[in-house]
Amino acid sequence: MPVYEEEVPAALDGQRLDRVVAMVTGLSRSEVGALLAAGAVTVDGTTPAKGSVRLAAGSIVSVTVSDIVVSTTPEADPGVEVPVVFEDDQVVVVDKPADLVVHPGAGHDGGTLVAGLLARYPELAQVGDPARPGIVHRLDRGTSGLLVVARTQDAYDALVGQLTARTVDRRYRALVWGHPDSPRGLIDAPIGRSPRHPTRMAVVASGKEARTRYEVERTFTTPTE
Repeated sequence: MPVYEEEVPAALDGQRLDRVVAMVTGLSRSEVGALLAAGAVTVDGTTPAKGSVRLAAGSIVSVTVSDIVVSTTPEADPGVEVPVVFEDDQVVVVDKPADLVVHPGAGHDGGTLVAGLLARYPELAQVGDPARPGIVHRLDRGTSGLLVVARTQDAYDALVGQLTARTVDRRYRALVWGHPDSPRGLIDAPIGRSPRHPTRMAVVASGKEARTRYEVERTFTTPTE
């Protein structure tokens, strides 16, 4: 069972517990409510009475996500377009468009990529996490790119193992404001939730190990008026 443990940043001082838990885990408010009712959420080692408790900066919130949160499983939706670029008996590779949410979460119960995948590949319902069937990695809503989805449990286990062992390379093209000092380089720094913008990620000392190689393909200049 996944366990989340986060220190409440100054930016979230005074926020409701249920809102912070939803933000940290990506779960819906109803799923967070189920976890709170089951005592799966603690604040500084104690179990809060309700989700409306206001948090103080520096408090430690711990969440144990169990099968309790799977109150509703994603439903197939043939109306969600799934741009498939490759498929075989084990995996599907999808070219996820920008502005499409991968799986249900806070504020996004339907119209997700998973719903479209289930309509086309119903066997995915038996693969991996029931709330995120077949999903082994994800892309943010605003990010487009290739997403590998497992069609069998064996493929799911193998892909999760590769991602855990970091034997998989991921390459992105991004627009960057400003010009990097070097046209190519290596960024080796821990990535975690930004203390200033909790819905964004940033380089923070408490983050997870991350290593990114970059190379500038093209630069632009702002036209002068």
